[in-house]
Amino acid sequence: MSTSTGLSTGTGRGAGGGPIRILLADDHALVRRGVRLILDGEADLEVVAEAGDGAEAVELARSERPDLAILDIAMPRLTGLQAARELGRLRPGPRMLILTMHDNEQFFFEALKAGAAGYVLKSVADRDLVEACHAAMRDEPFLYPGAVGALIRDYLERAREGRGLPPKAITDREEEILKLVAEGHTSQEIAGLLFISVKTVERHRANLLQKLGLRDRLELTRYAIRVGLIEP
Repeated sequence: MSTSTGLSTGTGRGAGGGPIRILLADDHALVRRGVRLILDGEADLEVVAEAGDGAEAVELARSERPDLAILDIAMPRLTGLQAARELGRLRPGPRMLILTMHDNEQFFFEALKAGAAGYVLKSVADRDLVEACHAAMRDEPFLYPGAVGALIRDYLERAREGRGLPPKAITDREEEILKLVAEGHTSQEIAGLLFISVKTVERHRANLLQKLGLRDRLELTRYAIRVGLIEP
């Protein structure tokens, strides 16, 4: 397991024998520019595509076939976690890193469940990101020190109580619909984006309100902000 030591030991090669080909996804152009400056400083790392949201990241991953995808969490259309689940279904799929401002245990565990090889905080990206890229390409997990502590605490608590991982409150499909509702899309628009019927959208929406104990779109939006599906 790699942790943030400040040292970099690279693989030096991507799947095709050249530099590691990277897809970078973040909805803020300035953030992408800053991250790209960090990555471009390494001879064995090459950003081959940039995406402004999670859905675009999935499309570019299919067309560009990067070795590694670096995903922000809070993005329009699909979050980084939702995009990671989609990328995990590709064969062959890229290795994945989550790059986020959220030092949040829930997001950290969701990232691991989605198949991410590491979780890097934007606040220390200049220190940790390059090492995390190399660790991912060696098939090693990269965890920042706070995440290591969270992982150990969670493991010890669950082992002591004889529990497994907790089930998610809502399904992946309900999460997709919740995000789109919170972004202001109508049921007709959501149906078109997800290739399902309006009736199915309305059923999922009703299930969300019931499961989460909420009353309307406004409360769904507040919940989506609280759990990091959209930014306030």
